[in-house]
Amino acid sequence: MIYARRDIASKTTKGPLLPIAGDQRIVDYRYIDDRVFMPKRKLIPLPSAAFQILLALAGEDLHGYGIMRQVAEQTHGRMRLGPGTLYSSIQTLVDAKLIEETEPREDVKLGHERRRYYRLTSAGRKLARLEAERLADLLRLARAKKILRGEYV
Repeated sequence: MIYARRDIASKTTKGPLLPIAGDQRIVDYRYIDDRVFMPKRKLIPLPSAAFQILLALAGEDLHGYGIMRQVAEQTHGRMRLGPGTLYSSIQTLVDAKLIEETEPREDVKLGHERRRYYRLTSAGRKLARLEAERLADLLRLARAKKILRGEYV
């Protein structure tokens, strides 16, 4: 026996569970208030800014400006993260536990100013590796389809 929550008079999901005979099924999602929504998945696929941040932190702990410089360096200037993109990406990665904030340190070069440093977590390293493998598969496909030639092959 199949049960459905339905009040025929008001067309809402409020009310008792009513039995439905046979193969007859009622699916009316417009009126279901207690649906479970999928959470936003900001990191699937991994945005290029987030991937570059993970790569920058793979070598050493860095503060925000250090991450910005490292990303510009490792992409040979092809990607420059502005402060809005950088810090919103950092916050998303921290919330997802892919990077973590370390204890604030004094930076002697900057006159003992304290900076927030970030470190790659093991989950972040694993996700960076998976993303690199995904990109490598795309490159193999592009190579097989003769889309990529020259220095990138």
